[in-house]
Amino acid sequence: MARKLFHLHYAVLFVCGVAAGLSALAISLVFNISLNGLFIPDLASQALISLTSGEIESQAVGILGDLAKYSSFIGAIIVNLLLYGIIGVFLGVLFNKIKSNRYINRSVFSSIVSYAIFLVITVVLIMINTLPGQNISIPPISLAFLILPHVAYGFIFSSFFEKLRKDKKSLSSVDERKTQEIDKLTKRQQKTSIAAEVDYKKRALLRAILVSVVALPLMYFGLNRIFSGSGQQQQIPSSPSSISQLPQLKSRPIPPGFEGPKMTPLLDAEVTPTYLFYRIDKNTIFPVVDAKEWVLTVKGLVDAPLNINYDEIKSMDSIEQFATLSCISNKIGGDLVSTALWKGIRLRDLLARAKVKPGAKYIVFRCSDGYDVGIPLESGLMDGTILAYDMNNEPLTNDHGYPIRAIVPGFYGMMNPKWITEIELVDKTYEGFWQRKGWSNKKNENIYSFIVTPGTQDIKNRFPNLVNETFAVDKSSPIAGVAFAGDRGISKIEVSSDGGNTWKSATIKDPLSNYTWVLWTSGFTPKVAGDYKIVVRATDKTGQVQTSEFEDPFPDGASGYNAINVKV
Repeated sequence: MARKLFHLHYAVLFVCGVAAGLSALAISLVFNISLNGLFIPDLASQALISLTSGEIESQAVGILGDLAKYSSFIGAIIVNLLLYGIIGVFLGVLFNKIKSNRYINRSVFSSIVSYAIFLVITVVLIMINTLPGQNISIPPISLAFLILPHVAYGFIFSSFFEKLRKDKKSLSSVDERKTQEIDKLTKRQQKTSIAAEVDYKKRALLRAILVSVVALPLMYFGLNRIFSGSGQQQQIPSSPSSISQLPQLKSRPIPPGFEGPKMTPLLDAEVTPTYLFYRIDKNTIFPVVDAKEWVLTVKGLVDAPLNINYDEIKSMDSIEQFATLSCISNKIGGDLVSTALWKGIRLRDLLARAKVKPGAKYIVFRCSDGYDVGIPLESGLMDGTILAYDMNNEPLTNDHGYPIRAIVPGFYGMMNPKWITEIELVDKTYEGFWQRKGWSNKKNENIYSFIVTPGTQDIKNRFPNLVNETFAVDKSSPIAGVAFAGDRGISKIEVSSDGGNTWKSATIKDPLSNYTWVLWTSGFTPKVAGDYKIVVRATDKTGQVQTSEFEDPFPDGASGYNAINVKV
């Protein structure tokens, strides 16, 4: 029985530590959402992503999708709570030994101990997340956000301990250090002692639940806001019909082959609504940047280093440009691809002000979330490479890089950084965050063609209001989709209804720009009932034909034909 009392005591302290820790985490989450404060599980999740190889990460994304990143975040929260429980056990044992009876002293001491432990953890995580070659920067305000949560932890845990200590005194008198005396107790005395211990455990659990009842809703609403992206500036339309064309596109005629209501949803979302535009980055919680305080630094191999603010950038000559972004980790038929209208300044105009030195070879972008990536200088000087501040006629939303992001045609999405704070010109090839993990550092050299309708492939998520086609013998039904080849353009689309044995050309809509996907459509009239395998392939404007060889996304992007099975 002595051993049982011993384990019960530790278990109760652990539960109380977890409950107090849940309150601390809830306060930290409120700070993060309302004041952009530091949230340790987010740092831990980013550190895990930084330490995980690109190949393993690609497999996790292929299996779990967005859940891969969020699962590491939730895992970090659980580990954080377990650590609070362990701290609770340590503090409880220590208080038992020093026999302190002053609640304030115990509360202050608990706050200091928990704060010190998580301060060390925070510093280590910041070091892991710091870019190579950059000085470790720990803003004092970030560490200040840790104080109140751990003050709350200290006082709540000490309150638990005070109640536990009083409850313990009411238990039957049993000396745990003399097990031989316990053996001499009558069965009735043993039953009374066990009942008292159970009551002691129940009361401790009830107090932990009462505290959690307050903390859990805060955690729930905070995490729901993070996962749903409700903090972004553009809200989801109240009804599907509220999705409208951009003014720049309203007067365009319906292209041949795309007449009829079945093609309308495809045309309507040729420019992806902002709320549907895919988002992939290393953050679970995206940064919120104050444009009034934001400054972009241009440095390195330049004769005239710059520090330029948001208003100054917006006062420069601007351009509008349609461009498609595609994630390198997108699978065949996947939805990690979108098109938008971007507005901003040409990067080369900014570099002209800085006067790039002859030896420069690469442009390095560094961002407020700790992300970095480099592109060749010649790519940065292209007409289409811009620093964008508007997306679909509105300022960039927080999750898409407000106040400034780069649009670099011909490169995968990872080379189009968001939340940019620094541009450096260097004299050698630069490998950024994803490249150091094994992903490609080259332009997008692959060709993609996806079937949007019919079927239920993920790419359908970028085109709301589509209705799946039903097939019948001798009935002509449309097959339609998108194709993309970076900045090389698409010259031909071919569709097969017999698994690739025979092909016929599809109708292609003119692209919105040289940097966007194209829409295509093809009629299908089955002559007999049965199972059909629909396959699509594309040819870019250099004459390169899409390969049929399947490759996983890691490290150079996926390849292979997209196919669906239909039944007539």
